[in-house]
Amino acid sequence: MGHATATLRQLALAFLLVLGLALPARAEGMSFQMVTLGVGHCGSKCPQVIAASGEIDEGSADNFLRFVRENVRSGVMHGIVLLDSPGGHVVAAMELGLTIRKLGMAVIVARPGAESAATGDLFSGKCYSACVYALMGGRKRVIPPQSKVGVHRMFNYETNFNLAEGGFVRERYVDDGDMRDKLARYTTTMGVSSGLINLAEHTSPDVIHVLTPAEIARWRLGSRRL
Repeated sequence: MGHATATLRQLALAFLLVLGLALPARAEGMSFQMVTLGVGHCGSKCPQVIAASGEIDEGSADNFLRFVRENVRSGVMHGIVLLDSPGGHVVAAMELGLTIRKLGMAVIVARPGAESAATGDLFSGKCYSACVYALMGGRKRVIPPQSKVGVHRMFNYETNFNLAEGGFVRERYVDDGDMRDKLARYTTTMGVSSGLINLAEHTSPDVIHVLTPAEIARWRLGSRRL
């Protein structure tokens, strides 16, 4: 009887996996759009910048590069990225940062508002968690006073099926030190103090430490204007 029950459970699990039932929903990845600033002051030659928003996933760097190639022919695209993101995958964020650096683009933590096309105004943005590593890729990094940048200890999730828990269980685990060393090297290469990694890794993964202007300057993360 026990063997038969175990077999039924295995078949049920296989059935769930095949159908994709009860699996955690995948967050929507980062999206990109062209934003024209200052319409009415410069006519057809108004500068266009890239607005990048959403969670950074494994395809973000490739999608960003593809987006740039598709829009660079316009002739009015400026090498500026408006970045607004809650975070995402650490490695994917580093890949996006490296892509931004190779293209020689500047990054501003901001988001376009509904009136941006007409007025050139930018709204406050956020760059939390892994987003900070994408921000580091900017040839120049701008964090306006109204925008926020925050860090915490990196972590990831594993999803396993646990019958005792009644189904799929999402468990969190933290880095064992290897990724921290890679981040420190990456950060130094980008011209940012690796002390920022120490700060992040000593901050609970359950909170966001929003960097003060003094900390942003201390770690050489950015300035207030281009």
